[in-house]
Amino acid sequence: MSYAEINAPEVFEEVQEVFLRYEKALVENDVAVLDELFWNSEHTLRYGVAENLYGYAAIADFRASRPAPALNRELVNTTITTYGNDFATANTEFRRDQVHGRQSQTWLRTTEGWRVVAAHVSLMPNKG
Repeated sequence: MSYAEINAPEVFEEVQEVFLRYEKALVENDVAVLDELFWNSEHTLRYGVAENLYGYAAIADFRASRPAPALNRELVNTTITTYGNDFATANTEFRRDQVHGRQSQTWLRTTEGWRVVAAHVSLMPNKG
């Protein structure tokens, strides 16, 4: 892969758009959109703050049963990197009240569009 294929503008814009769509769905607890944006596969995984979810069904079940408290958050240090036309990573830190966390997503272009194939969310220790 040549460096010209990393962050090609049109691919980067697509991934940035779907990343922001995911973020909007997350803070609004729009479960239908969140389910849509995860790859419907047994190979999909999500490591959360207190759960390890293997396969699309486990992720969808988690989303359906998750309470919807105030989920607004501020994103900082967001880095999206695309590799060729069909693969990307999106990494960000987030702040919500006194919570500081981080989120990593691996995106794959499928026949249905861009989908999260792996995700990891963790919290940072409080400094103070």
